[in-house]
Amino acid sequence: MVLGKSMPTISRFLGMIIHVTNARYLSGYQFEVTFTDGRTGVADLNDSLKGAVFEALRDPAFCARGTLDSEIGTIVWPNGADMAPEYFYYLAFRDDEGLAGLFREWGYLRETSAATR
Repeated sequence: MVLGKSMPTISRFLGMIIHVTNARYLSGYQFEVTFTDGRTGVADLNDSLKGAVFEALRDPAFCARGTLDSEIGTIVWPNGADMAPEYFYYLAFRDDEGLAGLFREWGYLRETSAATR
């Protein structure tokens, strides 16, 4: 779920709150992100920059201006845009089949029927 500048959603995973604890811009629309569970991965925002609040982020130079706001535990941009920390987690680890249930719970993956598997 992508959020504007507002109170962050809090998700529990393995008994802890998922927040971004470290973020480093790589290139294009990619950030290396570390989370409260100690995992580090690369979140590619390329397909996530839809809507007016994210228009400025389509410019890679502006996207690079994203910084960690340790108070809310996610990456924020000078125009007030931010994304939920669990969305960054999903982007960084969406190919991890062991996390598919969690991502479905968060609403990032839909249930698949036997006919579409």
